[in-house]
Amino acid sequence: MSHLRQIAVPVALPVPAGGEGGTRVRRSPRLRAVESTPPPLGRVDPARRVLFVTSEMADYVKAGGLGDVAAALPRALRTRSDVRVLIPGYDEVIAGAPDLRLVGRVPARAGIPACDIGETFAGGVPVLVLVCPGLFQRGGSPYVDGSGQDWSDNAVRFAALSRAAAVIACGNAGMDWQPELLHLNDWPCALAAAYLRWYGSDVPALLTVHNLAYQGLFPLEDAAVLGVSPEQAESITFHGRLSFLQAGIVHADHVNTVSVSYARQITGPEQGCGLDALLSGHAASGRLSGIVNGIDSSWDPRTDLHLSEHFDLHRWEGRVANKRRVQRALGLPHSDGPLFAVVSRLVHQKGLDLSCAVAHQIAAAGGQLAIIGGGEPRIEAEVAALSRRFPSSVGVYPGFDEGLARKMFAGADFLLMPSRFEPCGLSQMYAQRFGCLPIAHATGGLIDTVEDGVTGLLFNSADADSLRRCVQRAFRTYRIPGLLSAMRRAAMLRPSSWDLAGTEYLRLYERVLDARVPELQA
Repeated sequence: MSHLRQIAVPVALPVPAGGEGGTRVRRSPRLRAVESTPPPLGRVDPARRVLFVTSEMADYVKAGGLGDVAAALPRALRTRSDVRVLIPGYDEVIAGAPDLRLVGRVPARAGIPACDIGETFAGGVPVLVLVCPGLFQRGGSPYVDGSGQDWSDNAVRFAALSRAAAVIACGNAGMDWQPELLHLNDWPCALAAAYLRWYGSDVPALLTVHNLAYQGLFPLEDAAVLGVSPEQAESITFHGRLSFLQAGIVHADHVNTVSVSYARQITGPEQGCGLDALLSGHAASGRLSGIVNGIDSSWDPRTDLHLSEHFDLHRWEGRVANKRRVQRALGLPHSDGPLFAVVSRLVHQKGLDLSCAVAHQIAAAGGQLAIIGGGEPRIEAEVAALSRRFPSSVGVYPGFDEGLARKMFAGADFLLMPSRFEPCGLSQMYAQRFGCLPIAHATGGLIDTVEDGVTGLLFNSADADSLRRCVQRAFRTYRIPGLLSAMRRAAMLRPSSWDLAGTEYLRLYERVLDARVPELQA
């Protein structure tokens, strides 16, 4: 306890001839329709008390896109609601919160130890920190140890986070604040929805699924340690294992995903990860929807401090300066041909094998390919081999550098995003904000954020031939300066702020709260 202080634009564009000019996404008849936006509201209550529960927050610790969302969305909500964030007290969080003060305590239960609740602030947002050194203060990342293996006690660690959220919602944490709604994010806190119901609480829960592929699966024998009875375990068992994500989907009042199209796609077997029947039922009853993520205001080509030169809709010279800087940084010669970029984890899901497959085509046509990222050793080796084979056309930066990544968005002409699935995706929106046109597989959030032939280029099938045809379209587009400039302007003007997404979340909060009232009265 020594570390706590005890205190109470639509644009009409021509399409170059040939290729997949009018390509649009084919909808599968097996997928349930889901709502893109909750019904309009006459008023949003600014006093709504919301506990936003997350396992990461970019202010302190980030392992993926969830960290960015958890930092940005509460900030977008804070002037319009009483939102507070609950996050585990990792080393990075404790170190980044020297003003942490004790505000509550969660008692022990079964194999879950007692935890303190501290409070600090990040960007004006109150942040509740679950302090339990034995569970959270260790090396590695939030989910894995230094060797990349899952922590062996992850079930207890994230059950502790989930249970803390439920105890706070029930008013049993000794705090002078109690939420009206829990907003849960992904599997690490999804079990909170189940704990709420098992504890008899009428506080509603909203679960946001950022990636259905990560489900938080643990041995059935862990149930007793988590304080879950055999009867309770039945509703959260997935093929003989406990599923934290299934617990959230079953027991939450509403489930949403980070894009409209992804919400629709996960109701089918191809992307439903074994939960499609359950999610299809939610869609049929109006309990599944999608809201596209936003990006923060730092992504502004007029002011970004990482850029070599700034630019805007009327002055493009700065894009050329950033392009030259990227070429020099990756050892590529000066070239006036199109620069294609890959800013991504080098993994199969992101379609890196497809990007590698078009490298020869790009080089032969006079273009260049710049790649930044790290990931699967096999793909890293393939990327390195490409740079040796085409030293004047393929440049690689292993690992990640924020400044260089931003320069790539600002200097590249096209961004390759052939993801096999993409719940939302942020890179395409970063690229658009900087006038770099995404070349994307039409899946998930890429469908919702890239308008084919207007703010980027889409292809329907995640295979090398489809990507090659789309790259051909990109070369044709590049050779028509008027078309290229018009598409860049349309991309830069596409609305993508967190304020817009925040408004949709506030409406969804009201919808979830309003739906709970008739249920209680019944």
